[in-house]
Amino acid sequence: MLKVLRALFPSLRDCPRQLTSPYDETYNCIAWAAGDVSNWWWPTPGSKPNYWPEGIPTVETVPAFIQAFASLGYVVCDDGSLEPGFDKVALYADEHGIPTHMAKQLPDGTWSSKIGELPDIQHDSLEGLEGTGGIGEASYG
Repeated sequence: MLKVLRALFPSLRDCPRQLTSPYDETYNCIAWAAGDVSNWWWPTPGSKPNYWPEGIPTVETVPAFIQAFASLGYVVCDDGSLEPGFDKVALYADEHGIPTHMAKQLPDGTWSSKIGELPDIQHDSLEGLEGTGGIGEASYG
């Protein structure tokens, strides 16, 4: 499994990481960041049954994803630094503004990601995901 992750995200080679869950296709990175391991979160229909918060635009845009997480109490912040008492997520989008990935910050300041249907991983920083595998740059909330 680590070979697949390295192929998708070559920069993870230089970023300490570890697998933290088994393979599970029930949920994706958006659901993982939202704390939901029972649903596949995505605003538009796909090959899997999906969930999207009611009243949030069903479009694949950064503003729609920000609204979805605002419905959970998140607000946009400046960076991914650890701030005790706050839960943070990082939203990645490609060069067209289409969201591609989310990671969530753990209480110790490391990050956790669910890469598609692959296992969840814990990684020390977000740099291992940035600019690789077409997931683009991060915004924080």
